[in-house]
Amino acid sequence: MTEIFTPPTRFAVPGRIAVSEQAASVWQTATIAAIRRETARAATFRLAVPGWPGHLPGQHLLLRLTAPDGYAAQRHYSIASAPDDSGHVELTLDHVEGGEVSGWFHTVARPGDTVEVRGPVSGFFAWPGDRPALLIGAGSGVVPLMSMVRYRRARGLAPRVRLLVSARSPEDLIYAREYGPETTPVFTRRAPAGMPVGRLHAGQVAPLVEKAPPGGWEAYVCGSNAFAEHASRLLVAAGQPVDRIRIERFG
Repeated sequence: MTEIFTPPTRFAVPGRIAVSEQAASVWQTATIAAIRRETARAATFRLAVPGWPGHLPGQHLLLRLTAPDGYAAQRHYSIASAPDDSGHVELTLDHVEGGEVSGWFHTVARPGDTVEVRGPVSGFFAWPGDRPALLIGAGSGVVPLMSMVRYRRARGLAPRVRLLVSARSPEDLIYAREYGPETTPVFTRRAPAGMPVGRLHAGQVAPLVEKAPPGGWEAYVCGSNAFAEHASRLLVAAGQPVDRIRIERFG
């Protein structure tokens, strides 16, 4: 499940995006069109959803699997693909140990299989593309952030985007082939020669906040509970306004 962090009520939340309750309440049949391996434990599943109403980068959907005996399992998954009019969305899923839904996708699912989806859901973590975005993610937390990066590239948007992405090793870095100059990888256990190894730290975050573009950053943080707390503290310590930090955490 995905837990959305909401800032304290004393802070205004600028840029909150309205979500169509009607679109988010209707289950639609999605067909697996393609499967692409990202790392040893993560893969991207391209879903054809003919009735997909469109989404914004950072939104997620609710996915449902139903067994022949009627048992159903539901999970929230961030959307990895940039918005387009192709009638497809992409999900990048880790193979979670003992996970009912991720286990099915990684060991059973094949192109042509169908699932049910509902969404897009939540406008809190969405990036409309009209303001500079500082993105910080770890592991599969990079998924909704990559949707933002892809969106900016596809549309040629002017606002700056910077991405700090943490992974255990180069082999665990999801989307490694797609990153460009906007991305700084952080490796916590093993890094390429000449690169430091260790947790995300103030020396990597503070310079970006201090040299923010005019109008400042809208910061988006996505990862485990521990990572989200750590990264958000680094942002606040560097001077990032609390009401301009959006957090999506897994746990």
